[in-house]
Amino acid sequence: MSAPGTLISFEGSEGCGKSTQIRLLRSRLEQDGHPTELMREPGGTPIGESIRHLLQHAPEGASMASETELLLFAASRAQLVREKIQPLLSSGTIVLLDRFLDSTTVYQGIARGLPKESVAAINAFAVGGTLPHLTFLLDMDADTARCRILQAGRELDRIESQPLAFFQKVRQGYLDLAASAPDRIHILDATLTQDTLHQHIWSLVAPRIHAL
Repeated sequence: MSAPGTLISFEGSEGCGKSTQIRLLRSRLEQDGHPTELMREPGGTPIGESIRHLLQHAPEGASMASETELLLFAASRAQLVREKIQPLLSSGTIVLLDRFLDSTTVYQGIARGLPKESVAAINAFAVGGTLPHLTFLLDMDADTARCRILQAGRELDRIESQPLAFFQKVRQGYLDLAASAPDRIHILDATLTQDTLHQHIWSLVAPRIHAL
């Protein structure tokens, strides 16, 4: 029987560099001989990818209620956990997640202003006890993150198009959440160089996986 895998999530506002750091960590883990899978939220399954399109790009989503948004994110996550994450962890795979339940806690519970107790209950139902072993929060101020997004020159999706005040709430929500779970959530300065960030992340990941 395989040793249980490790679930590592990456969090942060749009433009913080999550995708780059996940790619670097995945490459290093695979070079080190560790079976590794990368998934994104919302998405990761056929059902989840359809929900992702509705949440981010479909014109029908323009008038979406905050409660609907919350439940759609939870639906995508519930499917991902049961179809992909739980079987992979059981097989000893390291699973890297581009966002997970902390995003919903912050984006819908804090920035959208939905009741925290309801968000927590829906999150718990969706993940069914499957929680990250490590979470990396790539932190930067909302102005800098917005500049990064605009400099990329691509069309913004529905959530990226929110006003700056929304992302200021997101950032503070993440920092408050990290303060409440310091053993799991590690705050990283996202303005550091890519290599410096990667080395810091690796210094926290390596002891855990090498102890398995």
